[in-house]
Amino acid sequence: MRRMIATLLIVLSAVFGLAACSGPVAPSRDTITVTASTVVIDVRAPAEYGAGHLEGAINIDAQSADFDSLVTALPTDGVYVVYCSTGNRSGSAVSRMTELGFTTLADAGGMDEASASTGLGVVGVP
Repeated sequence: MRRMIATLLIVLSAVFGLAACSGPVAPSRDTITVTASTVVIDVRAPAEYGAGHLEGAINIDAQSADFDSLVTALPTDGVYVVYCSTGNRSGSAVSRMTELGFTTLADAGGMDEASASTGLGVVGVP
């Protein structure tokens, strides 16, 4: 009986220990349809944008002091796909744009994720 309990404890420790080490699984992004009317916004700094960006993307730096005024020059009822390097700035930008009245936004995350989900290639890479 002791041996069986010890074996059970070892097995349970291994199972829960491995599960804890595996870490969270990042959610996969769905396919994002980009049409001729979709505006793709790269919210990275201009130097990052210049080092490579998604085909057709415009650059509006989410960390610039004039972010709000630049995005509010766009129609709030347009269709927008927003991305950055890792997904942090794009999430913040989408939240801010929602507060400013934008209604159709997709946070595409980082550039690699955005490229994969939209099918847009990276251009401008030196």
